[in-house]
Amino acid sequence: MAGFRYVTPVDPQVATGRVAQVYAQFADEVGMARMPVFLTLSPAPEVLAATWATLRESLLTGNAPRTGKELVALGVSMANKCPFCVAAHTTFLHATGDHRLGEAVAGGGTPPDPAQARLLDWAKAREGGLPRPFTAELAPEYVGTALAFHFINRMVSALLTENLLPANLQKSRLVRGVGGLALARKTRRRATPGLSLPLIDGLPALPEPAWGAGTPVGSAYAVLGAVAGAGGELLGEAGRAAVTGAVGDWDGSHPPLGEDWLDQPLAGLPAGERPGARIALLAALAPYRLTDADVAAWRESRADADVAAWRDSGADADVTASRGSGADEDLVRLCAFGAMRGTERTAAIIGEPSVATTEAPTWGDRS
Repeated sequence: MAGFRYVTPVDPQVATGRVAQVYAQFADEVGMARMPVFLTLSPAPEVLAATWATLRESLLTGNAPRTGKELVALGVSMANKCPFCVAAHTTFLHATGDHRLGEAVAGGGTPPDPAQARLLDWAKAREGGLPRPFTAELAPEYVGTALAFHFINRMVSALLTENLLPANLQKSRLVRGVGGLALARKTRRRATPGLSLPLIDGLPALPEPAWGAGTPVGSAYAVLGAVAGAGGELLGEAGRAAVTGAVGDWDGSHPPLGEDWLDQPLAGLPAGERPGARIALLAALAPYRLTDADVAAWRESRADADVAAWRDSGADADVTASRGSGADEDLVRLCAFGAMRGTERTAAIIGEPSVATTEAPTWGDRS
C-alpha cells in the first residue's frame, strides 16, 4: 500500500479481534475508515489498541476545548519534525472551525490569542519545560495528548512516508479546508470517556502516571507504557541497556548530523544485536532518519538468528519458512520500544515524568 514504508497493514475488510474493534471504533468516532497512523500499527494489535486508547481518551474526550488539544497535537508534531502529523492536525483544526489558526500555526505563525500562544509554546518545548498553561484538572487531557503524539510522531516518522494524501495534496490549504469540513461533525462531538478501555482489557499495565492517575487516559497510557516496553524483549539485555542509557542522556534536541551519536552507544554490542538496537535508538531520538538499509540489516540479523536456532534444534524443517515469521509485528514492537523510551525521556525533560521502564512484560493472547 502507498505510504507504508516497511510493514503491510491489516486490511480493514479482513481484520478480526482487537484490530477489527479498534478500526470500528476509530471509524465511528473520527469519521475515517482508513487512517494510515493506525493501519501501520495493526501488525501488533496490542500496540495499536493501546495507542488508540491513549489518543482517544486524551484528545477526543473530556472538558478541554478540542481546538486547544489539536493545537497541542500540532505543536508537538512540529517540534518532532513530523510533516504527516502536521498536515493531519492542521486539517483537524479546520474541522474544529478554527480555519485560520491551523494554517497560521502550520506556516510558522503565532496564535493571536495569548492563551493559545502559551499552549503552543508549551507543546513545542522539547529541550526544557515551561509552566503548564492549564489547570491541574485539565492535565490528563493536555499532557495525555502531548505524550500520545510524542509517541505517535515517532512511530509515524519511522514507518510511514510524509504523504497523507496522494500527490502531496495534504499541502494544499484548500484540500485541508475541505477535509476539515468533512470531519467537522464528528470532530465537534464530545466522545464518552472510557469507551476504549475494553479494547485494552487483558493487556499488561504499568502504574498510572501522576498527571493522569484515576482517569481513563491514565489507564490507557499505563497500558501503552507496558506494551511498548515489551518490545524490548526483541533485544538482548545489553541492547536494552544501551538504548535506555543513550536515551537517558539525551537533552531533547535533535541529534547532530553524522552518526557518532548513534554508533558510539552501540559500539560494544555483539554484531547480531546492533541492528535491532540501532532501530530502537533511531525510533527514540530521530525516527525520520530510519533508512531502508537499517531495516534490511535488522531483517538479515533476524534471518541469521532463525537459521542458527533451527540448526541448534536439529530440526529438518525448511528454515526459510521461519525467516519472515512475525517480521512486521516485531518491527512495530521494536519501534514502539524506542518510541516510548523517547517519549518518556521527553516527559521527564518537560516536567511530566511518567512510567518509564526497561522491563519487558509478556502476555498471552495478542489477538
